[in-house]
Amino acid sequence: MAVAKILWVDDEIESLQSQKLFLEHKGYAVETLTNGFDAIEYVKDNLVDVMLIDESMPGITGLETLARIKEQYSQLPVILVTKNETENLMDEAIGSQIADYLIKPVNPNQVLLSLKKIIDNKRLVAEKTTSAYQQQFRELFMALNSNPDHNEWMELYKKLVYWELEMEKSDSPEMREVFQTQKQEANTEFCKYISRNYASWVDPKAADAPIMSHQLFRFKVLPHVEKGIPVFFLLIDNLRYDQWKAIQPIFAESFRIQEEETFYSILPTATQYCRNAIFAGLMPVDIEKQFPQQWKNDDEEGGKNLYEEDFFRAQLKRLRKEDTRFSYNKILHHNDGQQLVANVHNLLQNDLNIIVYNFVDMLSHARTEMEVLKELASDETSYRSLTKSWFEHSPLHQALKKIAEKKVKVILATDHGSVRVNTPRKVIGDKQTTTNLRYKHGRNLNFDPKEVLAFKDPKEAGLPVPNVNSSFIFAKDDDFLCYPNNYNHYVNYYRNTFQHGGISLEEMIVPIIKMVSKG
Repeated sequence: MAVAKILWVDDEIESLQSQKLFLEHKGYAVETLTNGFDAIEYVKDNLVDVMLIDESMPGITGLETLARIKEQYSQLPVILVTKNETENLMDEAIGSQIADYLIKPVNPNQVLLSLKKIIDNKRLVAEKTTSAYQQQFRELFMALNSNPDHNEWMELYKKLVYWELEMEKSDSPEMREVFQTQKQEANTEFCKYISRNYASWVDPKAADAPIMSHQLFRFKVLPHVEKGIPVFFLLIDNLRYDQWKAIQPIFAESFRIQEEETFYSILPTATQYCRNAIFAGLMPVDIEKQFPQQWKNDDEEGGKNLYEEDFFRAQLKRLRKEDTRFSYNKILHHNDGQQLVANVHNLLQNDLNIIVYNFVDMLSHARTEMEVLKELASDETSYRSLTKSWFEHSPLHQALKKIAEKKVKVILATDHGSVRVNTPRKVIGDKQTTTNLRYKHGRNLNFDPKEVLAFKDPKEAGLPVPNVNSSFIFAKDDDFLCYPNNYNHYVNYYRNTFQHGGISLEEMIVPIIKMVSKG
């Protein structure tokens, strides 16, 4: 490991020789100077890892030295050392982006701890992350093999997401590989679990089933609606739980997160099914019965999500909550987002404001079709990073900041997640068979029954029957469904893209978050 170079600037440096020797004994190379002017010149020609500056020096103060150095070398970590404990100085130092702040007299271990935080932080965190996951590995393995129920699966997935995010701090490719293998095993077991239980969950007489898309408003949103405190229900299309964790710190700046839960998306994990189910409060088979003109199957012409507001109004009526004053806002383009920012204060008059935001879904589809986005979002880590960057600079974030000072509640959810697909599976069907990669429905489908979850009678899955003898099949794990025609071309085109519609932890276990404004 390379020796870290420390520059210590203090007009009384002679009295700190014992500290210099202590740090050199600990393996650091320490250069000392007595004034800020020399320090500014020194860093022009010499590589420095960390700089310690005394605040009170003749000629040019520590803060002035810091400002001059940061103009040229903004990434250089600087520790300010001072006798002055006034709040003004602390505020100014923090505003000048210091790395740490030490009060004189400092003892050697204080300086050592500060240097370790700055220089060795990543290495120490990486080592601790790797050893902590090694200890957790067996616990996760035991949990996966103890026949978890639907609540335990949600907790397991949260733990897997936690470790996936922690693994970004690890510098061990071997441990990352071990984790990915464990996550794949979890998905395989989850797919078996869903295959065994899904039909019983969607049975209207189900006794033990999780909260699913069609029950979301009834059990997780409407109970929080009360007169006098506006509720903003924010549905970000296609937002996975790990993507929520990526944007959570941005929300936490303005909102206090009270409940961080998950629910199960219905199958297919596709917008036209899940989102219509959320707003109608009904499974798709019942939506088709009650709204035969508005419901469109995959193979029918016309928009599939054009009547969400009508469906929601009917759900309120059915639940005898038709006096709820609500607004419905769908954001499909940047201009819609800007209009939301301009209009958001007017929404405070409503009991409930629904905002449907389509960006993440557009991102996953654009990533499939655009090479540049495939490069930018080549894996889960970069996909999360792109989501975070979008949200930070989005009109949605601007709109939320505008209401954060008012007394409001925010409930964030999604309709489904997505999974990165890698394994092609052959399916044969007639011309009416749908083109989706993670689920298909049609007549005379030919497939390997071990590779998919199949419903010969779609009603068993709570789904409409598009044509006589139509059946539905759902891809599992990281599989994607391809036809034999031009097979290799489509396999290469769609491999390593984010898709949704099938069965995986990422697609089915999705976030529902309750927050209140700090204001």
